[in-house]
Amino acid sequence: MAGWPIVRIRIDMAYDGTDFSGWATQPGLRTVQETLESALATSLRTPAVRVTCAGRTDAGVHARAQVGHADLDEGVVDGYVGRAKEPPLEALTRRLNGILPLDVRVHRVSVAPAGFDARFSALWRRYAYRISDSAATVDPLMRHQVLAWQRPLDLDRMNEAAALLLGEHDFAAFCRRREGATTIRTLLELSWSRDDLGLAVAHVRADAFCHNMVRSLVGCMLAVGDGRRRPDFAREVLLGLVRDGRVTVAQPRGLTLEQVAYPPDAGLAQRASDVRKVRSLD
Repeated sequence: MAGWPIVRIRIDMAYDGTDFSGWATQPGLRTVQETLESALATSLRTPAVRVTCAGRTDAGVHARAQVGHADLDEGVVDGYVGRAKEPPLEALTRRLNGILPLDVRVHRVSVAPAGFDARFSALWRRYAYRISDSAATVDPLMRHQVLAWQRPLDLDRMNEAAALLLGEHDFAAFCRRREGATTIRTLLELSWSRDDLGLAVAHVRADAFCHNMVRSLVGCMLAVGDGRRRPDFAREVLLGLVRDGRVTVAQPRGLTLEQVAYPPDAGLAQRASDVRKVRSLD
């Protein structure tokens, strides 16, 4: 309703990316953003709602803990959802999950603190990439969440290679370039371990990621882990500063956004301001 003050809401959600063409709205394609925005518009009986997320996932990539924000007229939630006996935003969460398909779930809707921006206020994002590298661990029921690899992987070699990539670098060799966007990132964690099921799991955490960056890093590590490349291959690719045809981008199915971290409320606005500045290594 025109004239109402604007309130920003935070949306915590999860989704199975198998049948989505990624997060971002694309004409004629099923996307998470379009699906969520449509459900919000229906729930709130408003023409359009724009949702910004912490990290735009590619087609087939999953999210266990995606975060988004949307700006609404203050009276919309109270006026339409608040008729229920439960608190308005709890009612909105329930109504959204009643409208959304089962491969998207909203965990919580809350009023965002001042200065909050789901994308720019984030300190870091953490992904996991899961791989089954033996016949004994391949589970057909997990085929959309776990990559089946035909060769055994040496995680010690993969961790040796991963250590060469940590820190702030220009990751152009591992990214699909976008016009006007920087490829400088700080890789805070890249390590491999076995989970309780025996799966090889990559733990990847950075302040932000370029397009295809995690899957390219995993593709590089796979070549090292199955013996096709030496561990120092990872550093060689990094220093090349251009996409390397020897690195195959890993399939999306094994990748899941696991966590997004934010600073204390008092630091949200400053973090968003700092992140918007163009980065360089000078």
